[in-house]
Amino acid sequence: QVQLVESEGGSVQPGGSLRLSCAAPDTYRTVCMAWFRQTPGKEREVVAAIDTFGGITSADSLKERFAISQDNAKNILYLQMNNLKPEDTAMYYCAAAGGALCKDFRVASFPNWGQGTQVTVSS
Repeated sequence: QVQLVESEGGSVQPGGSLRLSCAAPDTYRTVCMAWFRQTPGKEREVVAAIDTFGGITSADSLKERFAISQDNAKNILYLQMNNLKPEDTAMYYCAAAGGALCKDFRVASFPNWGQGTQVTVSS
């Protein structure tokens, strides 16, 4: 099982920015990497995903403020979050699925997960 290690989240004020990172093992290259988030009582939802070729899929409601990227040399996934809002408060998870392309964004399609990191947006 792939070990995904996420950076610490944090607390920011509304309008602030935060960047999350997720380190994957060097041997895991041909994968679809994604960020999900979850708030208590709600289902985990995909934020954005990036495939082996750099193709990106983002949630429509977030794509103007959130950006996914990856450093292929270091095998690190990033999520840049700008203009954060209180409703962005959630546990954020990185995830990986086998295969070069991202085809299925259901939670069950991602067998590998990070430990989750809390992001709190509050004044």
